[in-house]
Amino acid sequence: MNTPQPLKVAVPNKGTLSEASVTMLTEAGYAGRRDPRSLSVPDPANNVEFYYLRPRDIATYVGSGALDVGITGRDLLVDSASPAIETKTLDFGHSTFRFAGPGDITELEHLAGRRVATSYPVLVEKFLATHGVTAQIVRLDGAVESAVRLGVADAVADVVSTGQTLAAQGLSVFGPVILESEAVLIAREGDVEGLDTLSARLQGVLVARQFVLIDYDLPHHLIEQASAITPGLESPTVSPLRDPEWVAVRVMVKRDEAHRAMDDLYRLGARAILVSSIHAARI
Repeated sequence: MNTPQPLKVAVPNKGTLSEASVTMLTEAGYAGRRDPRSLSVPDPANNVEFYYLRPRDIATYVGSGALDVGITGRDLLVDSASPAIETKTLDFGHSTFRFAGPGDITELEHLAGRRVATSYPVLVEKFLATHGVTAQIVRLDGAVESAVRLGVADAVADVVSTGQTLAAQGLSVFGPVILESEAVLIAREGDVEGLDTLSARLQGVLVARQFVLIDYDLPHHLIEQASAITPGLESPTVSPLRDPEWVAVRVMVKRDEAHRAMDDLYRLGARAILVSSIHAARI
């Protein structure tokens, strides 16, 4: 029987996406690199090979078919103009792209014929084109906040969190959101053998991060009321105890609702309420 070719996975080698990507893959049961200088790491137990690349290059490698899948930002995927396909959001690396300019530029239409500085020229040009605005794109590889003050551009397009950095340069956010970005799993076009397994494992990590297990003991006659507090995904697991008047209950609860559920259960009459983290899951 022929062994299938290993799934070739691109992983960010540095930047804000790198550590979170590596952590997620490790939690999903894959091998990590021990030497930070290593450019590739084979994982024969899972029939996977990992390639550590610049985040901005990952979409290009995957889109060309040189690699099968990769983790990168949606912003980098769009800006690359790669034919690679977004297949899953990974719930980290969130960012919001907006325009910002001085007091005389407050509407998207004001950018017509103006210079716009950005590190994401393709992304910004596509967005402007969809709104019928033609502007001169000035590509900068680093911070763009100073571009207006230094006379390189009339406005900027950049990641915005609080807007304080832009305000310090005399700029104000305006116009619609260009893009809501986050880390995503991307794949080359066509069938990719092994992608389903990788995707399911990553989804299992996401579920494990979002949910906890709650165990508690409860008088038997309160099961229906307790189930209303903690219904679980399908229904709670209920097991008999030595005392026939009591049962043991186990159920998955969203992590951010766990303490409120514990309060409500205790008031109802549940005891020995325990919360446990989930390492991995399939639902």
